[in-house]
Amino acid sequence: MASKKLESKKSASDSASDSASKKSASKSGAQLLVETIEALSRRAPAVVAAAAKQMGDISLGLHFGDDSHAQLRRDHSRLIATVEGSDKPDSEKSDSKNPDVEAYFDNRSMNLLFDLSRKPADQVLERSLDVRGTREQTLAVWRVFALLSQRAAGLRVVQALWREYRDQYPELWAEPAKLGKDGSDPGPFPPPRQTHWRALDYLDSRYPEDANENGGGLGDTVSQPSRSLWDGRHSNPWWDSPDVLDGDLQEIMDRCKVLVAEELARVIPDREPKAYLYDLMQDYPSREGKGLRPTLVIASCGAFGGRVADSIRVAAAIELFHNGFLVHDDISDESLFRRNKPTLHEESSIGLAVNAGDAMNLLAIDTVLSNLPTLGLARTLGLIHEVMHMCRESLEGQAIELGWIKEGIVPPQDEDYYLMSTKKTGWYTCISPCRMGAVSAGITDPALLNRFNEAFRLIGIAFQIQDDVLNLIGETELYGKEPLGDLLEGKRTVMMIHLFRTADERSRQRLYQNIRRPRKDKAQSDAEEILAAMERFGSIEYGIALADRLAHEGV
Repeated sequence: MASKKLESKKSASDSASDSASKKSASKSGAQLLVETIEALSRRAPAVVAAAAKQMGDISLGLHFGDDSHAQLRRDHSRLIATVEGSDKPDSEKSDSKNPDVEAYFDNRSMNLLFDLSRKPADQVLERSLDVRGTREQTLAVWRVFALLSQRAAGLRVVQALWREYRDQYPELWAEPAKLGKDGSDPGPFPPPRQTHWRALDYLDSRYPEDANENGGGLGDTVSQPSRSLWDGRHSNPWWDSPDVLDGDLQEIMDRCKVLVAEELARVIPDREPKAYLYDLMQDYPSREGKGLRPTLVIASCGAFGGRVADSIRVAAAIELFHNGFLVHDDISDESLFRRNKPTLHEESSIGLAVNAGDAMNLLAIDTVLSNLPTLGLARTLGLIHEVMHMCRESLEGQAIELGWIKEGIVPPQDEDYYLMSTKKTGWYTCISPCRMGAVSAGITDPALLNRFNEAFRLIGIAFQIQDDVLNLIGETELYGKEPLGDLLEGKRTVMMIHLFRTADERSRQRLYQNIRRPRKDKAQSDAEEILAAMERFGSIEYGIALADRLAHEGV
């Protein structure tokens, strides 16, 4: 008997130790918020941008039932979530001590926050949710969380984060096992315990665990038609249809990249001269890129009812054009690195790189023409027409920029940059991929195709400005090019245009002397001098804000 008591005491002690260990390693409410915002920023940036617009300049302090604290604020179209607490690394600490609005969530209100499936009056539970701030700011914060919950809860990556949080302490969510009718122990097989987390309980029963982990049972996020929870105006509940799929941008782009890589492996010849031509043609496409262009081709084709098979060759052709342009661009700009590796002309030679770029452009046209047996004459002719227009716009834009550099000109107005970047980058990055995807689905009506032009003109300019900003202040490992390469090349970015428009006369003259020198005569210190001037006159912040505004207008 004494032995059994000792074992029981030891077991209770071990259980308490395990529980304490589990709690010490568990995720707090503040950490859950930070991880959710980070995941959404990667996988559903449009959701974050919409929430950031509602957030405005409000800083929000959040306090959770586990005594953890976080701050949420906007940075243009981004949401920045940080954990409060001295035991956190500096990168996770909040820098705002006096938030405009403060909110307290206990675990019951966290449950409701995830799905917002009930009326607002039902969501404010006694001693469960407390918000303090002015009326206008409090309502703005409510709209932020409404957007995040309604439009983000359908993502499997978000569901996984919140499920992990829920499962840390089942005692917080679950009812105790019910007793028998006579009040006795129900025996070894008590009724299952419901956690009363409606959204996650529903998802647990709807998708088996392996489906949540591997995507099984949800369908292919690219090749299967899906119904979004958000159509741009209305949010639909996730339980309405058994066919709801993720709008996970990262997952979709990764899948599109795989499909296009497989197609490129088929179309690039496997014959001699491999070492001096065909292997070189595979170099840039094999380096890790964003996959934006093929995603736009496939997505716009699907939006008009087309299949992946209808658009995959066009997406591969766009990638060939893109990488052929990059090879020639790098030679023209005397660039040293592309996607964290030496440029093709640095690795081989200028002559071989020029030849490989020419071959990629030729093969791209042949790949478009290969659609003739499957898509038919009308769609294939429409695609060739789009290709010729895209190439002409790109060459004209490149000529404008090279002419500015040759003549030592810094254009005075942002509109000059808009025209150049739309021609050089916007058409083949955004507008043409969308138009060509639509043509692949059978759309050749100019009135319909032209609807892409203005929206993606604005988005394309924003994309290029952001790309130029990353060259100035982005992490080299993530950006993949040499630091400040645009300044060494003398590129006329919107930041440089703003700098020359804003700087005093003495500074402007010195900067002119700097940018007029050819690249071979410049040192890194020359680029750093221009960067310091851009920071002093607010040119970088101006560019970031302008890109943000243009992107919202395009959307």
